[in-house]
Amino acid sequence: MIPKMLSFFRNQSKEVSVGHNPRPALEHPQLDTVPLTAVLHALSDETRLSIVHVLRCEPAGRACGTFPVDVAPSTLSHHFKVLRDAGLIHQENRGTQRWTVLRATELDARFPGFLDAVTTATEVVTARP
Repeated sequence: MIPKMLSFFRNQSKEVSVGHNPRPALEHPQLDTVPLTAVLHALSDETRLSIVHVLRCEPAGRACGTFPVDVAPSTLSHHFKVLRDAGLIHQENRGTQRWTVLRATELDARFPGFLDAVTTATEVVTARP
């Protein structure tokens, strides 16, 4: 009886198991449902903006633990969730790593020129003494 119950709960779970570390399934919104205000909010934080800058320079993306940010892993996970919910990034599990890619092409189709304008404007601001 108990093995059948455990099997039922495993089948009902939305988690994806990677080895011994269960990870929640990732959700990515369709960009046509994301309002510009959500994107602006996501980019209003310096850490999230620096993540976008890094990904803008690396179109193939990078593993989550390799971003040059000075925050705790749990805080970094929160920042990734905000960026993901705003439609700015796509994440997928690759073995034991979670890979992050900027959705630049999709963003340019939804908000033409927006990403270039934001990254260019913030580069100028961060370059000042």
